[in-house]
Amino acid sequence: MLSKINFGRIITTAITILCYLFLHIPIALIIFYSFSLDEKTLEFPPSGYTLKWFYVAYGREDIWKALYLSLNVAFISTLIAIVLGTLSALAIYRHDFFGKETISFLVILPIALPGIVTGISMGSAISLLEIPFSTITIVIAHSTFCIVTVYNNALARLRRNSYSLIEASLDLGANPFQTFIYVILPNISTALLAGAMLSFALSFDEVIVTTFTAGQQQTIPIWMLSEFTRPRQRPVTNVVAVFVILATTLPILIAYYLTKEESEQNR
Repeated sequence: MLSKINFGRIITTAITILCYLFLHIPIALIIFYSFSLDEKTLEFPPSGYTLKWFYVAYGREDIWKALYLSLNVAFISTLIAIVLGTLSALAIYRHDFFGKETISFLVILPIALPGIVTGISMGSAISLLEIPFSTITIVIAHSTFCIVTVYNNALARLRRNSYSLIEASLDLGANPFQTFIYVILPNISTALLAGAMLSFALSFDEVIVTTFTAGQQQTIPIWMLSEFTRPRQRPVTNVVAVFVILATTLPILIAYYLTKEESEQNR
């Protein structure tokens, strides 16, 4: 019996390791080749290592322009997601009304739909309304799925807290706004922050929806997609990819630890 348990544990461990390698080796290769001396081909092992491509990327104005646009869009989309996601969660949590579940489903739907569907529908709507493609159109498109992460986090935290705290605040003379500021907001603040981090990461590396709503503008993911087909630009593209990995991984890690600490405190 012991040998069977050990054998099963070995198999499980081996499968887990293989899954991690399958997921993370491509990412490691991107980081590895960003230091490669080779310009055209991806040889293994590289003929040498250099920081040249980091300096080249640093001096490229088109990269900085795309980076600024991506950060700007992600920041504004996250702010909109925090406001609308929080208000939506409060409405669903606090009130019972006809069509409540339908509205909740519609709020969550954008993140469940394939990106190509969202992109085509948003692009068609923008063209139909004759709105010129700009940063605003990208923000509108990104906000549709960024709201979902804040909404889900806020609603889950609200449902975990006792409603008696809100009732006690109202009974003691606080108005709804004061109750929100001093009772509700402190209890859901970490959930909102985690949702905001995830929203920022989702918006920053979004490429499919952006393609249909950006017009001639280039965010960092679109820039990478256009440059990757040019062999001479691949080392610089790898350097930018390293930055994108950091810019999206750090918010996700922060969100993970925020939600993890909150879960441990509630046990």
